[in-house]
Amino acid sequence: MTVTGPTPDVVDVVALGESMVTFLPSTPGRLADVSSFERGIGGAESNLACVTAAAGHSTRWVSRVGADPFGDHLVEAIGGYGVDTSAVRRDPHRPTGIYFRTAGDRATDAHEVAYYRTGSAASAMSVDTMDRAALRAGRILHLSGITAALSEDCRELLRELTAPHPGRPLVSFDVNYRFRLWTAAREDSTDSGRDGSAVSGSSRRDGSGVLLELARGADIVFVGLDEAEEAWGVTGGPDRIRELLPEPDVVVVKDGGKGATAFVRGDDRPQGTRDGHQPSGIREGAQPSGIRGDDRPSGIRGDHRPPVTFVPAPQVTVTAAVGAGDAFAAGFLSATLRGLSVRDRLRHGHLMAAAALTVPGDLAVPPARDRADRLVALDDEAWGRLRLGPGWTHAADRAEEEVRTP
Repeated sequence: MTVTGPTPDVVDVVALGESMVTFLPSTPGRLADVSSFERGIGGAESNLACVTAAAGHSTRWVSRVGADPFGDHLVEAIGGYGVDTSAVRRDPHRPTGIYFRTAGDRATDAHEVAYYRTGSAASAMSVDTMDRAALRAGRILHLSGITAALSEDCRELLRELTAPHPGRPLVSFDVNYRFRLWTAAREDSTDSGRDGSAVSGSSRRDGSGVLLELARGADIVFVGLDEAEEAWGVTGGPDRIRELLPEPDVVVVKDGGKGATAFVRGDDRPQGTRDGHQPSGIREGAQPSGIRGDDRPSGIRGDHRPPVTFVPAPQVTVTAAVGAGDAFAAGFLSATLRGLSVRDRLRHGHLMAAAALTVPGDLAVPPARDRADRLVALDDEAWGRLRLGPGWTHAADRAEEEVRTP
């Protein structure tokens, strides 16, 4: 299938990365015992693109898929969420990636996943094969560490996109550390940072150095407390992660069901350019759809915002812990584009994550924007009583149904 139609000059969010056809078991049990599966789609960046589109933003997904039926399905399914797929390239020589997983939580030993993505069309993404104009034509360019693990060409593409240069869009980077994927990549050389210093330890095999380099080149970084420890050996809490990542304007540290902490650079830094590109971020109080005359998001000013903000997550009855991190990032970026406060960005992230956690697949219908805004506006006590379970995004539009007394 070939997707036709004009490519918008500027969209709110551009997301680059591999999406795969996902096969979910129709019954519980080991993969060896399951006889039938239901087809879905999965991919960190395309998940984010779908959620931000459902939240009302113009969104583009950029990738490569095979010239095969699975590639057709991905393009059609992701486009069905309102995502612009005109910059997706078809590869006649490489297949679309697929994977199978059990219905259990990925964090448990009982969970199984079988990937068939080696040599996939997406692994051939490179500086030469991708439309860089389409990638740079977003208010936000969202990237993920998963892409960096696919191939050396993919790593070079991400290095080029996170390198400082005039007119670079706001770059969002989700670390998304996957040890098994990096081990399969079998890197042969020591990863080095932009300053030329080699990263010690096992980074030659696990990609930790590459991920640190890319995160330091981004403007907004999302990272889990657990994955920061696994990838970089960082312990001691969110403050230690911010110390490791002093360069990004915004660092969001997620701590599972406990909550998330956002570090936002304030006016203690000189305004102007940083490493060759303009200061990035969205101003407090910016109009939801307004962008500056140079078609780039305006710089973070931070005059009246605290530099560190923690927001607890609401209590959620979890159906499956897949896609929640992507949904959280989508909610945070959506609120960033709307110029909302840091607290409200984190709360929108939690609500989008809660939508994903209460469905079996990677993608969920998010709450309507006006409803999400009402929940986000709850006082701290009411927010702390929020309880969300399966079907909550489809329930009657009354916030008090989820806010229960102790």
